[in-house]
Amino acid sequence: MISQILIVTIPTIVVAVTAILVIRQMLKKDLEAKKIQIILENQKTITPLRLQAYERIILFLERISPNSVIIRLQTPNMTVQELHKQMLITIRAEFEHNLSQQLYVSSEAWEATRNAKERTIQLLNMSLHGLNSMDNAMVFSQAVFEKLIEMEKSPTQEAIEMLKKEVRNLF
Repeated sequence: MISQILIVTIPTIVVAVTAILVIRQMLKKDLEAKKIQIILENQKTITPLRLQAYERIILFLERISPNSVIIRLQTPNMTVQELHKQMLITIRAEFEHNLSQQLYVSSEAWEATRNAKERTIQLLNMSLHGLNSMDNAMVFSQAVFEKLIEMEKSPTQEAIEMLKKEVRNLF
């Protein structure tokens, strides 16, 4: 009697355990396939957003380059102090407008962007030294351009090159 129960029970247990293991493995593979599919779907959405973030940061860097800011802001009757103040306000506003882009770029790219902004502000502040704040803004512009000439590359140009290199490696 016990032997007959064992003859029926043991194969049933073996089949049940085998079935459970096979089903478990199939479910695991199916789950992994779904995860991969979700990742691929997300990549289709995130890749364009990331590329757009790099584009926007490069545009930001171009817009805060001293050459660009001076051309946009300087007016004929503006003083050194007024131009300097407006340049700082513009650079900080542009930066704040693009803060969300850090979500889509690497930490290194964002750090290069922040450093470019800070170094550009330092360049403007250094160019201000020795100037009369009530002089025509043209004097300040000239001092900024002279400082830029002394540099091998402007802070914004260095950051742009780094970002372009990173984009080429990523995409």
